[in-house]
Amino acid sequence: MREPHFWTVTDKRTRASAPMIKLLLTPVSMLYRWAGQRRIAKAEPFDCGLPVVCIGNLTLGGAGKTPVTDAVRAYFASRGIRAASLSRGYRGSLQGAHRVDSAKHTAAQVGDEPLMLSMSGESWISRDRPEGARAMKADGVQLVVMDDGHQNPTLRKTLSIVVIDAANPFGNRHIFPKGPLRERVVDGLARAQAVVLMGDGEAPPELAGFPGVVLRARLEPVAALPPGVYVAFAGIGRPSRFFDSLRQQPGVELSEGVPFPDHHAFQSSDLNFLTKLATERKARLVTTDKDHVRLPPEMRDPNLRDGVMRASVRAKFEDEAALARLLDGVRA
Repeated sequence: MREPHFWTVTDKRTRASAPMIKLLLTPVSMLYRWAGQRRIAKAEPFDCGLPVVCIGNLTLGGAGKTPVTDAVRAYFASRGIRAASLSRGYRGSLQGAHRVDSAKHTAAQVGDEPLMLSMSGESWISRDRPEGARAMKADGVQLVVMDDGHQNPTLRKTLSIVVIDAANPFGNRHIFPKGPLRERVVDGLARAQAVVLMGDGEAPPELAGFPGVVLRARLEPVAALPPGVYVAFAGIGRPSRFFDSLRQQPGVELSEGVPFPDHHAFQSSDLNFLTKLATERKARLVTTDKDHVRLPPEMRDPNLRDGVMRASVRAKFEDEAALARLLDGVRA
């Protein structure tokens, strides 16, 4: 979905209409909050017999949790622990629990984020998280890194980490659909033991009394793009953040940034438009890892004429020792 303008407190385009829209959405927002609280309160989390580190957030849209998931999984793997990510497989067609194979599966089958995670480590999907954890344990996995499960109470968590976009922590601070929050900030933080503030920005006031660990991180390029002119496109939570990161790379001239809704399924008309635009601008096409896996095979090879380049990013923690101390407290 594309984030409504009135979810962002600094947006002035809907200043006149936003109060009325939010008033109309208030009953739905209250129902959404009540249903979420009731689901969490009544749940009896399943203990799968493995440590479960959950990486989640409190808002809809991108906060950087998938790169954090990748970094946490990589840390445990570096310690000789067989750690694997477990995702819902959003918009994927496969049922049941599956280990994702990037050579065999497509984003349409398993979802874009699990497929992306499978390219750098072991990745599993299961809409039923306990079923997925059971299958992982049976296969020999030693530690589960649960991607995007902070509001999912079905699986017992050993450590819960919430990722917050420091530049836009909670939008207008209203619950969906009145705002981007999945739940009240105070409720979400009460179930977390750590917070990752992603990117630049002051810590939000809600963290003033947070008793857990607060870490700072930013998204950095895995490798610099070759100098040149580019047309970028992105179907992620906040495409503008991706475009801004490209502008900051030395030698990169961003001719155009084309946003799409999060998890957008690219149609031939989209791809034809992008290819034509890049030709007119005498530019190369570039996109995110998450979008790249949703492209047809003939466009994923950057060496081909219409091939699209990837601007891969990773989560870089300011205090890696603090991250290590946090994760070393989890025993596999």
